[in-house]
Amino acid sequence: MTDKDTQPIERETPEGLVLINTGDGKGKTTAALGTVLRAVGYGHHVLIVQFIKGSWTYGEMKSIKRLEPEVEFHRMGKGFVGIIDDNLPREAHEQAAKEALEFAIEKMKSGDYQLVLLDEIFVAVMLNLLTVADLHRVLDERPKQTSLILTGRGAPAEILERGDTVTEMKEIKHAYQRGILAQRGVDY
Repeated sequence: MTDKDTQPIERETPEGLVLINTGDGKGKTTAALGTVLRAVGYGHHVLIVQFIKGSWTYGEMKSIKRLEPEVEFHRMGKGFVGIIDDNLPREAHEQAAKEALEFAIEKMKSGDYQLVLLDEIFVAVMLNLLTVADLHRVLDERPKQTSLILTGRGAPAEILERGDTVTEMKEIKHAYQRGILAQRGVDY
């Protein structure tokens, strides 16, 4: 058996896939970033748009900076909505989500990216900042050659149906339940 026999079959002009990472467990964004890392390894250009995470600093943001210019990162949310340190009016979050949606669709339609990651977009829908119709629009306007990753808790069933690969992260237990706070470099 030769190496050629063991290689996956690739199309000459591959059609992109829709990958969905959802569920109540940790690791949705982390798994998506693993795919980003894989894509960069093949010289692909990647767009990341974050819909909820706002003012906090995350370790992945520092790592992503090192992947420029192959990875373009846009943190467009105004932070967690209605919890922790959110002092913004709801309208500010709604406007940010709508701007992120329009920005993401416009950039995705340019054809400049082989992979687009829309991080926490399902949470934006759960919080009624965006609608399920907005999700369908993203899927409908995606160029066929562009792969798309959608993340966040609460992915609507009708969107799950449209995904090519759907992964549900299920929490079995969490360190926080034992009083252990989130750890830099592991949790954020």
